[in-house]
Amino acid sequence: MNFFQVQKLPPVSLAPGVTIRMVSADKMMMVFFSLAPGARIPEHKHPHEQMGMVLKGSIRLTVGGEEKDVFPDGVYRIPPDVLHSGECLDTDAEVLDIFSPPREDFLEKLEESTR
Repeated sequence: MNFFQVQKLPPVSLAPGVTIRMVSADKMMMVFFSLAPGARIPEHKHPHEQMGMVLKGSIRLTVGGEEKDVFPDGVYRIPPDVLHSGECLDTDAEVLDIFSPPREDFLEKLEESTR
């Protein structure tokens, strides 16, 4: 399949107030995050390259100890194995992240949620 509609992709809950929908290929993955106000993504790291963009709302990101509020049209980069965390600010937020290679843990959560 080569064409997708984000809202028709199965939702996967990652944490309270954090839902993702994803499209994966062999070497990259697009993940669409929906975040409720105050929702948090705890500090973590992974071996994947990550780049993202805020589509709606605003988030506070901390990447390698550097904290920044990111608004629509704001783009960020998270190198592999760098600690990072996120928090949705005052309104619902929508964020697009690209991972390379695909996140195996996200694909496993998708498989579990569709059983």
